[in-house]
Amino acid sequence: MYSPVQLAVRYARYYLTASNGKGHGMHSPFVFELITQVMNDDRQFYAYRQIENLRELLLLNRQELVIEDPGEGSKVKKRKTCTVADIARSSLKPRKFGQLLFRMVDHYAPRQVLELGTSLGITTAYLASANRDNRILTMEDDSSVASVARQNFDKLGLQHIDLVEGDFDATLTTTLQRIGRIDMAVMNGEHRYGATVRYYRELLPNLHEHSILILGDIHSSCEMEQAWKEISQDDAVTLSIDLFVIGLVFFRKEQKVKQHFTIRF
Repeated sequence: MYSPVQLAVRYARYYLTASNGKGHGMHSPFVFELITQVMNDDRQFYAYRQIENLRELLLLNRQELVIEDPGEGSKVKKRKTCTVADIARSSLKPRKFGQLLFRMVDHYAPRQVLELGTSLGITTAYLASANRDNRILTMEDDSSVASVARQNFDKLGLQHIDLVEGDFDATLTTTLQRIGRIDMAVMNGEHRYGATVRYYRELLPNLHEHSILILGDIHSSCEMEQAWKEISQDDAVTLSIDLFVIGLVFFRKEQKVKQHFTIRF
């Protein structure tokens, strides 16, 4: 993982080179609509307050969890103890990105959403709160963390979330066979190049022309930047958008020429 100084340098480079976040001069109608109607939608939905209140409680929660940590690139899991607050501080996406995913679900209305990496369930809650008629399947490899996430879903009254526990290498194949077609996939749970690209390849047959893929932490490390570059350049991808913290990937066949945008958000 990059150090805070390295991240600051990369963010400064992103901010200075990214296109403006208002859509001015954007010639792609699809991207212009995404910027103006989704990214810049400043409505305050009621669910925002509920989820952010829960986030605040998690940041204060000193409950200790024993989790299995494989470490970077390691296949040997080590047990360690940390508090719910520690996990909340280190793994939860900033509020504005969770709310962006909420608006994307609200705008594009995906029927089947798959998330790799539930963590404490805050991002999952945003995905599920935008449309209670869709199907949310989220996957978490640590049982103690998954238990907290389930409690959070209950607190928010989110009954249409299916949480699958277990190592992704052991559970992803059967999960994909079970759910079939995926309209939106969010990859939050892996920060290694090899695994990220491998899971993308495994997801690909379940994605379709109008699917949306969101990759988390694309600039958090050299490995993740390499994975983002490889995925965004894949032949199946017609459009990719770098928002620094997350990357958006589209497969729309109407996009005859592959395009990549870096947009300030």
